[in-house]
Amino acid sequence: MKRYAFLVADKYAFRFDCGSTWLNLLATKGRSFSADPVERLGSPARFAEWLERSELLPVRAPTAAELAQAIRLRETLRVLVLATIDGTEPPADSVTDLSVFLAEHDDPVHLIAADRVRREPPATASDALARIARQAVDHLTGTDRATLKVCPEHDCRGVFTDTAGRRRWCPSPACASRGRVRAMRARRATDQATNRGEPAPT
Repeated sequence: MKRYAFLVADKYAFRFDCGSTWLNLLATKGRSFSADPVERLGSPARFAEWLERSELLPVRAPTAAELAQAIRLRETLRVLVLATIDGTEPPADSVTDLSVFLAEHDDPVHLIAADRVRREPPATASDALARIARQAVDHLTGTDRATLKVCPEHDCRGVFTDTAGRRRWCPSPACASRGRVRAMRARRATDQATNRGEPAPT
């Protein structure tokens, strides 16, 4: 029972290993392309927790409307980054939505000299989202877009950075495990077919 409870709780755990804050935002929804996706931003309180752990906790607590805004931004960025990785033309409405959002949320940079260089906390969750959106735009439109990679698991398609060009799956251990098991089974099926003198399965 304890093991089962751990697995259930872990399903909703935030991921901060995708390579940047905006990619971690995409990971607040797990198994995005499955029949049973996992929503990790289930409440304004959870959204506040994610922002705090991302060092973007606003002065004013996030509202339900701002949570809905975060989810809309997340899915807009998901569409744009997948188009970027696939080398296809991004949907014009998604580009427009992101442009309008950024135009409506001006968040000037004010630095603080403390134990290190810090930026003033965002006043609202919308301001925090604007910072994340600008980070995404810089990544999607600059040379660093070449480091973006998508998980090949069809129900995941999680996006992460791969600067070394060696990673195949997203940071989720489950995706790598499933992929390796599937590859092992395919190799065994091929070996068995070869031993029987049959064509390799496709």
